[in-house]
Amino acid sequence: MSRTHRVAALLSLAAIAAAASSLGLAQAPPSRIDLNAWKIPAIEALPDSPDSRLIRHGHALVTETFAHIGPEVPDPAKRFAGNNLSCQSCHLNGGSQAFAMPYLGVWGSFPQYRARENEVSTIEERVNGCMERSMNGRPLPLDSPQMKAMLAYFRFMSTGVPVGGQLIGAGTTPIREPDRAADPQRGAKVYEEQCAVCHGADGLGVRNGKVGDAKGYQFPPLWGPDSYNTGAGMSRLLTAAAFVRANMPFGVTHKEATLSDDDAYDVAAYVNAQPRPVKPDLDKDFPDRSRKPVDAAFPPYVQGFSAEQHRLGPFNPIRAKLRELNEAARKKN
Repeated sequence: MSRTHRVAALLSLAAIAAAASSLGLAQAPPSRIDLNAWKIPAIEALPDSPDSRLIRHGHALVTETFAHIGPEVPDPAKRFAGNNLSCQSCHLNGGSQAFAMPYLGVWGSFPQYRARENEVSTIEERVNGCMERSMNGRPLPLDSPQMKAMLAYFRFMSTGVPVGGQLIGAGTTPIREPDRAADPQRGAKVYEEQCAVCHGADGLGVRNGKVGDAKGYQFPPLWGPDSYNTGAGMSRLLTAAAFVRANMPFGVTHKEATLSDDDAYDVAAYVNAQPRPVKPDLDKDFPDRSRKPVDAAFPPYVQGFSAEQHRLGPFNPIRAKLRELNEAARKKN
C-alpha cells in the first residue's frame, strides 16, 4: 500500500469513528487524560510471544539506540543513527515521563497534520523525522525490523489511553516566556552552575565506555559532532527551554522544577549557540511560511526581523507581524 493510500485509509477510519460517535453509536472518549497519573504497562510482565519480543526490542531501541542502530555498531547496514544519543535522551525514561515528550497516547494521535511538512504525516514519518534530525542519521525503512519494533513499543506504551482526548502531560509544558531577548552569556553561567556537572564543561557529555564501543553516554552531549543537528526540534530556543525547565537538572520533573523560566530561556540559548551538525535544506521546512515557528532560526525570515531575533527573541514582535501578514493575505484572498 502506498503512503497516500495508507494515510487515506487511516483518515477514512477516523472519519467513520467520528461519524459513529456523532450518531451515538460509539462512546465519546474522556476529554482530559492526565498522563501524570497514568499507570505505565509493565514490560517485564509481558508473556513470551512474538508480539512481546517485538515490544521488548522496541524498548531496547528507544533506551539503547546507540547499541542497536548507532554509528558504532559492528554491522554498517544497521548504522541508521548518526550520533550516539538514545531516543530517551529527549523522551525521558523510555518515553514514560509526563512533560518530557512521552510516547503515552502517541499511537492514537497519528496520522496528524505537521506544519514542518505542511501535510498529514504518519507515525513512521514522525519516527524518521527524529532519525534524520535529533539522531542526525538516515531514515529507517518502513518494513524494517527496527521500525516495526518501535511501532510495537509505541502501541504498547499507549495501552488503555483513549483516543481523541486531551492528553495532560504530552509534549512539554511551555515556559512563561520572558519579554526580552535571551542572554547566552547569562546562560553560560547557568550552564556552569547547573548543567556542567553532568554534561561536562565542554558540553560533550560523559560516555559509558570509550569511542567506538557503541555503549553511548551516561549523560548525553548537548553540542558537538555527536549531538542533535540544527534541524532538530531541540535546536529551537522555546522548545529547548520548555524541556529544560520541566526536566533538568537530570532527575527533576515538572512537579518540582528548580530552574526559573529566565534560567531555562537563557541556558537554552547558550546551548543552541554552540557548534553542532548542520541539517541541509532547512529552507524547505514549513512550506506554509505562516505556520513557521517564530524561533525557527533559519531562513527565510519574517520581513523586518533578523536571524538573531529569530534565534534569541524577543518573539512577540515577530508574532504580531505574522498576524498582520496573515490578516492581509486573508483579506486579499
